[in-house]
Amino acid sequence: MRCPYCGSLDTQVKDSRPTEDSSAIRRRRVCPDCAGRFTTFERVQLRELIVVKKSGRRVAFDRDKLMQSLSIALRKRPVDPERVERMVNGIVRQLESQGDSEIQSDHIGELVMEGLRALDSVAYVRFASVYKNFREARDFGTIIDQLAGDDDMPIPPAKTLDTP
Repeated sequence: MRCPYCGSLDTQVKDSRPTEDSSAIRRRRVCPDCAGRFTTFERVQLRELIVVKKSGRRVAFDRDKLMQSLSIALRKRPVDPERVERMVNGIVRQLESQGDSEIQSDHIGELVMEGLRALDSVAYVRFASVYKNFREARDFGTIIDQLAGDDDMPIPPAKTLDTP
């Protein structure tokens, strides 16, 4: 494994252990050249997935890109990172277990929306606003009304600012 700090190819594994859900191996590594320490994760990959974009362009599926978009939607939300990791693992397993190695980007977006709806209503609305390309305030109202109609998902009350 190449050192992310100095580029050396001679890094050493200091500790290996499974993640909490046993879906990956976490390895702590050290570089003998620069003494840099970093962590890597080893995961099972059943097949190479290709994402077919709306434009028709094909790109390799990137789990980190999915995690990054979720972290943006979940920014400053009280959601346990382990729950997010489990959600992403579930989405990736669903994608890999489908017969086709080419997946429409819309399908991935729908799986993320479904997962966020169960995880956090605010993150769901944030993600939906970008994914569904909201243009007007009424678009937010529509999706919030849909959430309010879902008995499984309570909408948290709006916080008010106290002025002195």
